[in-house]
Amino acid sequence: MQTQRFHVKHPGEDQHLQTESGFDGSTPLAREIAELTRRRQAIASEQLPKPSTTRVMTVSNQKGGVGKTTTAVNLAAALARQGARVLVIDLDPQGNASTALGVEHRSDTASVYDVIVNDVPLADVVQKSPEFGALYCVPATIHLAGAEIELVSLVAREQRLRRALDVYLREMDDPYHYVFIDCPPSLGLLTINAFVAAREVLIPIQCEYYALEGLSQLLKNIELIEKHLNPELRVSTILLTMYDGRTNLANQVAQDVRDHFPNQVLDTLIPRSVRVSEAPSYGQSVVSYDLNSAGSLSYLEAAAEIARRGAPRTGVQL
Repeated sequence: MQTQRFHVKHPGEDQHLQTESGFDGSTPLAREIAELTRRRQAIASEQLPKPSTTRVMTVSNQKGGVGKTTTAVNLAAALARQGARVLVIDLDPQGNASTALGVEHRSDTASVYDVIVNDVPLADVVQKSPEFGALYCVPATIHLAGAEIELVSLVAREQRLRRALDVYLREMDDPYHYVFIDCPPSLGLLTINAFVAAREVLIPIQCEYYALEGLSQLLKNIELIEKHLNPELRVSTILLTMYDGRTNLANQVAQDVRDHFPNQVLDTLIPRSVRVSEAPSYGQSVVSYDLNSAGSLSYLEAAAEIARRGAPRTGVQL
């Protein structure tokens, strides 16, 4: 018959085993959790400054798939969560920003199309997002896909969004602190309307190969619009997105962008994140979907940087 042997633990043995196996905080996972906790506490303790006048920012990049809509939605949600009054204008016919903010945008919904084509007041199409108390959205519907053609024959076709937005903000008793305009990935009349309506341009840049391709052309187009249509327009912010610190390529792209635009690039990097990708399918921003995720914390930190920086006095030197 086999004799069973029992082991009696001595005082302090558990602590010794934990130390020996690395459960005392020295593991990569423990360090990551500690860092996320530190960042979360720093964000929670910070009171963000509010701008004295409404900051109107167009989120644009002619290259698709760089995180324009994701950036617009999550920065807006992050600022609203910190107490700012924020409006998102969805100017992309795909309507992804409307989806992410949980607002109605069926084909029969009053939308930004009615504003820029049919002269409907902006106040009549604004919807409150269920995300946060002071977050609102002007939705886009499928009708916007034909707006480029319809705008061609209209008077002051490049100024229509600007005029509607100016009237709306002027008539408000308590204007928004921030307005984000989400653009389509092209330089048509919709994007030109966004540039004319804005004072600042925020460019998301993907930390991958070809990231800078087309950027010089975008900057030249912005310069032309500044010269002929909107002298107040300037590139104030560049945000590096889809960053993967494990790859040399991502680090090289990030460094290249910082070397070219040292005054515009935010210190915060937006990492590749499953939570960021999942959130829109639930009709939410990642800030409300998973506040404690790395992606959410990064957007909260980027929003805080934008709030602290304010609008730079000068834009990108072209």
